Amino acid sequence: MGTCEPHCQGEGRRSQKEIVARRSEREGREELSVVRGAIFSFFMRLFRKRRARIGIYGPPNAGKTTLANRIIQTFADGGEIGEVTEIPHETRRAIRREGITIEAKSGKKRAKLRIDIVDTPGLATKIDFKDFIPFGLSEEEAKRRAKEATQGVIEAIKWLDDIDGVVLVFDATENPYTQTNIVIVGNMEARGIPLIIAANKIDLPEASPQRIKNAFPQHTVVPISALKGENMDALYEEMARKFR
Repeated sequence: MGTCEPHCQGEGRRSQKEIVARRSEREGREELSVVRGAIFSFFMRLFRKRRARIGIYGPPNAGKTTLANRIIQTFADGGEIGEVTEIPHETRRAIRREGITIEAKSGKKRAKLRIDIVDTPGLATKIDFKDFIPFGLSEEEAKRRAKEATQGVIEAIKWLDDIDGVVLVFDATENPYTQTNIVIVGNMEARGIPLIIAANKIDLPEASPQRIKNAFPQHTVVPISALKGENMDALYEEMARKFR
């Protein structure tokens, strides 16, 4: 049986040293990558704290886009974030508007809140194309609208992973004890997302914000009319308090 010469043993030792060196170098790069990732994450969180991302959520036709438009027209450069019609699920994709500063009165003081608004599609537990036909859509158009609305619901739910707070818009003229409303509130509670309920359409005589307060007593309910601009200062004040 042959024996290894001294230079072979030296080569073996050098090879082992090279393996150890390469391993140390690789571990060093991995540690540096972790540190860089932590620094990046820190600055991202710091930036996000300066500007809260607020989602406007709710069932179809509750007035979500009307509210988003009201905020933009009051505190930004005007314009609209989306179109408002009587057809349900008119908003079928989430739309974001960045860098809005809300100024709220709080007694003699004024509070400012920097936000990005995300106007989301209406949430529903069931979407049937037949619901669109009474609005003059053909069957083909209604089926396409129903498919887009379903995709919009999925997108709205995904957005919850990147939302700092929610203004949940309910129609104060309707029964709040619906499966959709209960599922929406339960989902947000389970995620621990700060939540304000806006009881919308108080300009209508049949509106009853108290029903919404009775249905969800664990949450702050602010009666508003996004269309007429009624009691909006109370909502802005609560947003500044809850989402800062």
